[in-house]
Amino acid sequence: MATLVLTAVGSAVGGPIGGAIGALIGQSVDHALFGTRKEGPRLVELAVQTSSYGAQIPKLFGTMRVAGTVIWATDLIESRASSRGGKGQPSVSIYFYAASFAVLLSARAILGVGRIWAEGKLLRGAAGDFKTGTGFRLHLGGEDQAVDPLIASAEGAATPAYRGAAYAVFEMLQLADFGNRIPSLTFEVIADEGSVLVSTIAKALAGEVSGAAALAVGGFAASGGSVRAVLEMLGQAGGAWFAPVGGELVMRDVAGATVVVADEGFAVEGKGVRRARAVAAIETVPRTVTVGYYDAARDYQAGVQRARRPGAGVRDDRVEVPAVLDAGAAKTVAEAMLARAEAGRVRRTVAAGFGAMAIAPGACVTIPGEGGVWRVADVSIEGMVTTLGLVPLVAASLPATATSGRVSGAVDAVVGATIVRAFEVSGLEESPLSAPRMTVVAGGTGAAWRQAALLYSVDDGVSWVAAGATAAPGVLGTIAVVASSAPATLVDLRGAFEVVLAHAEMELSDADAAALDRGVNLALLGGELVQFGRAEPLGGARWRLSQLLRGRRGTEAAVGVQMVGERFVLLEAEAARAFDLPVSVLGREVRVIASGVGDDAPVETRCVMRGASVVPPSPVHLRFASEADGSATVRWTRRSRAGWRWIDGVDAPLAEEVEAYRVTVTAGGTSRDVDVAEPFVSITAAERVGAVSIAVRQRGVFGESLAAGLIVPPLIVPA
Repeated sequence: MATLVLTAVGSAVGGPIGGAIGALIGQSVDHALFGTRKEGPRLVELAVQTSSYGAQIPKLFGTMRVAGTVIWATDLIESRASSRGGKGQPSVSIYFYAASFAVLLSARAILGVGRIWAEGKLLRGAAGDFKTGTGFRLHLGGEDQAVDPLIASAEGAATPAYRGAAYAVFEMLQLADFGNRIPSLTFEVIADEGSVLVSTIAKALAGEVSGAAALAVGGFAASGGSVRAVLEMLGQAGGAWFAPVGGELVMRDVAGATVVVADEGFAVEGKGVRRARAVAAIETVPRTVTVGYYDAARDYQAGVQRARRPGAGVRDDRVEVPAVLDAGAAKTVAEAMLARAEAGRVRRTVAAGFGAMAIAPGACVTIPGEGGVWRVADVSIEGMVTTLGLVPLVAASLPATATSGRVSGAVDAVVGATIVRAFEVSGLEESPLSAPRMTVVAGGTGAAWRQAALLYSVDDGVSWVAAGATAAPGVLGTIAVVASSAPATLVDLRGAFEVVLAHAEMELSDADAAALDRGVNLALLGGELVQFGRAEPLGGARWRLSQLLRGRRGTEAAVGVQMVGERFVLLEAEAARAFDLPVSVLGREVRVIASGVGDDAPVETRCVMRGASVVPPSPVHLRFASEADGSATVRWTRRSRAGWRWIDGVDAPLAEEVEAYRVTVTAGGTSRDVDVAEPFVSITAAERVGAVSIAVRQRGVFGESLAAGLIVPPLIVPA
């Protein structure tokens, strides 16, 4: 088995930052905290699944949707199912493909995985149900993580366990729904319970960082060029910054403790505190601030919130926060960033005494005689004077209200259990069949049901034939109300069936006369084929079917004999799988097993092959005429299993090797069989002493039709 192994994955972010602390003294925290700035994470990085060497694996926090990186995969695994062709027809081979592969999700341990999307549609629902057949294992990333058995079976003793990294393994994922290729997947990864403070993220990425910051995010993927870039982005979004305290860095925000820069104790030559103030033009402040984020209400797709201010200016600042926020929180972040930008127009310089050297960059201070709190942006010392560069802080913004807009998430429909119906009816095509045919239609109790694997046995389970997968989901259910009996020769405008479909998302529709003539709305109700012109929804999954054409395609013998609870199957070409079977199966039972994604155990049904697909239909229009000598001639009209639509105005083709009939004449308690080659038979005058029963069967290549009957009354002799 060929495999692709991609083990050279990159680190999520840069290494430890302990060496940076010693460089903080007397320098700007904003500039020197983490060295040269590199690009941080962006919204688009997590959208596309990769399989490249050196691809970066993010460290995940909270609950986040990520694509991950394929780290191991097999070639496509091919399987084949054959469908026997009829007499003179070749067999048909159907090919199916699957793949096994592993996807690395997070460079730190996680708690679990929720939903999984494939090509934007749900592969795994919120309840953990898969919509397509696959084996699935999740490795959470613990330090004692074991090697995956499937990967080990292919790669041998050198297989890594990827300890400390979370990854998912798919085994034999069926690829029919994805164009026979491995689909692009995204995963809802739960790394931590609930929301996560940005300071907690900072501490996890850089152990020298402690403290608290008010902003909490629903999820975050730490990636990008460096730790500094990641933490700067988090600080910018939450209004936080870093300050040295003792031997560590503390993440602080406006709610932190303050130091008073007072006249007393900071006097220089009796002049006290010296102050200077500068205000930048309003045009230096952005007119709008736009925040991009991941919106959980939109299945973690990118969302945008914007804050505006009045006044002059044309600049629009856009900040990408690759974190999970709700719309209101993102709006609050945008408004807070705009408020900080406006406040930042003011720059305050304070010259204090030598004792102010104890105030480090990043500290919060207040100034006597002036309101508000100021952040120390930089500190310089010259002689005995300590000069503090200050930036005003603004109070935390009140929570804003905002909407995520129109949400159109992936449908998380339940797959449900498989419902399979196997039956034998006359061929749905116009041409006659050359072998007995079993038809299988399957669906599910849930709207997300797509396919099931099929097996069938013609020897009562001694051996089984792999028959591939079912066709498109069929519309099927059960009969709730049986229509009264009606002739097959007329349109039944009075009778109506009521049926209950397998689930409420299944639908039926009306058909006009032209559509009915083309064979639309043909359904199997019990053993009768019926066409319906009107389908009326009654609520839920219940429908009323009226304007009926009864006993279609030679099933008039089944008219009116249905029972409540019997099958209803809408016969559509795209939903039917046909299996041509050997002639030896006639008169025997075929067992069919279907196994779908939502089935706890395979579902079995049975079909008795009585020849309905290949024997001719019974003759019609039986009539008799008395002859002068007291005998009678019984005539009939043959039918054909070819050409069900009478489109040329002439006789239907025979579709058999010869025209032949077996007629059973029963009179006076005795019966005789007569073989005839033309559509008539004679009854003697002696047989007409009493009523004579006539049963006519057309003989075909594979057997005889059902009998068509006629009672010939006794001959009346004048007194």
